[in-house]
Amino acid sequence: MADHVVSDVAALEALYGTPGKASLIKVAPQLTPLYRKWIMASRLCVLSTVGPDGTDGSPRGDDGPVVQVLDAKTLLLPDWRGNNRIDTLRNIVADGRISLMFIVTGSNNVVRVNGAAVVSVDPDLTGRFDQKGHQPRSVIVITIAEVYSQCARALMRARVWTAGDDSAGLPSIGDLLAKQEAGFDGAAYDAGWAVRAADTMW
Repeated sequence: MADHVVSDVAALEALYGTPGKASLIKVAPQLTPLYRKWIMASRLCVLSTVGPDGTDGSPRGDDGPVVQVLDAKTLLLPDWRGNNRIDTLRNIVADGRISLMFIVTGSNNVVRVNGAAVVSVDPDLTGRFDQKGHQPRSVIVITIAEVYSQCARALMRARVWTAGDDSAGLPSIGDLLAKQEAGFDGAAYDAGWAVRAADTMW
């Protein structure tokens, strides 16, 4: 395999050729009205960060727009309840580079944002996301460097919205945890998950 690794950018560009015009003109340095409309329809994004211990990818979802728009260059992403590993937040504190992929149910297109982020505990920001009396402990403040649409082919190939339910027969999270640590009660974990999630959603 090593003999076939592409390690030179010029060779890579020669392999793939010239990008099409649409892929070059789609990039905006800030939110345009149409990109803003698209992102505000998204309830789910994938957040990617990088830090001294490596990279991290994290799904972020909400009951409504997954981010708020502060202005044309700034997005606000609440850090709702999770597993408290804070891998993403650790990375942002160490290295602010960030990328997001915004997904809209039913659309094969994805809108991407690249930029820089900080973690804020400003009560004026956390208070913007009140949900049933709960507020996030922090808000990720994203300064946009570029925003652009992503080709629909990946979601089309995967038939994300049309393939049906592929989850039958998958191991549960309890199954995965029980295999990671001997004696862990995976069945009890799974049985209690729905109640725990409902009580700790926000």
